[in-house]
Amino acid sequence: MIRLMEIDESSFEAARRLEVRPDQRRFLDSPLGILARGYVYRAQRARVLAIEGDGEVVGLMLVKDMDEEPACYDLQQFMIDRHFQGRGYGAAALGLLLERLRAEKKYPVAEVCVHRENAAALALFAGAGFADTGYVDPDVPDCLNLMCRL
Repeated sequence: MIRLMEIDESSFEAARRLEVRPDQRRFLDSPLGILARGYVYRAQRARVLAIEGDGEVVGLMLVKDMDEEPACYDLQQFMIDRHFQGRGYGAAALGLLLERLRAEKKYPVAEVCVHRENAAALALFAGAGFADTGYVDPDVPDCLNLMCRL
């Protein structure tokens, strides 16, 4: 069973020890970096959520509100620990997050920026209904801007 949970004292240590494969490290921040971003973006209602699978923390995600145009949920970081990849945890967790965002009804879309060489992430987000907007952010020209209607 998969569930999303707030990071607290019982999940912090497991969350900070998560790691991706060496070839994936250039696409993501470290778990501590993700947790720090959640703090830094707290004014934008940032939420760092642990992904729990069968009783243990298997991943981490960060989503925040983005009020500038296009106003949307901004999924900034999404990781599954290297020991748990390929088991469907990512797709299940992303589905749960999108359900939660749909229920909130604050924004009509969710957005994520994915490096164009990160084939696994591109496939995951495409499978959840995200599509390339065609927008290229000059600050991250190697990334695709993907959006999903909620």
